[in-house]
Amino acid sequence: VHLVESGGGSVQPGGSLGLSCRVSGSIFSVFSTYHMAWYRQAPGKQRELLADISTDKTTTYSDSVKGRFTISRDNSRKMVWLQMHSLKPEDTAVYYCNNLVQPLDWGQGTQVTVSS
Repeated sequence: VHLVESGGGSVQPGGSLGLSCRVSGSIFSVFSTYHMAWYRQAPGKQRELLADISTDKTTTYSDSVKGRFTISRDNSRKMVWLQMHSLKPEDTAVYYCNNLVQPLDWGQGTQVTVSS
């Protein structure tokens, strides 16, 4: 099973980005049992859990992104998304997705840079 994140880029403060996570190598019936999450890691900092979405699509957010980020999933496509709005310079990091409960091998992540 491989995790492939995409959609990062450079944006000005206040801007928006949408990240995608594709879970390859897993049939959708197995993916549907995954409790998925988005994380980020800024230079010199530990990886931070941002948002997670359960098998019944219940979502939870960290205080740092609540109200600005939205996590969603499509089990049939084995995809997870993170829609980010009102981005701040402190959101600059490499963003990753993974199974919250039983982590898989980490993907390469996707870089998000928020700067004026």
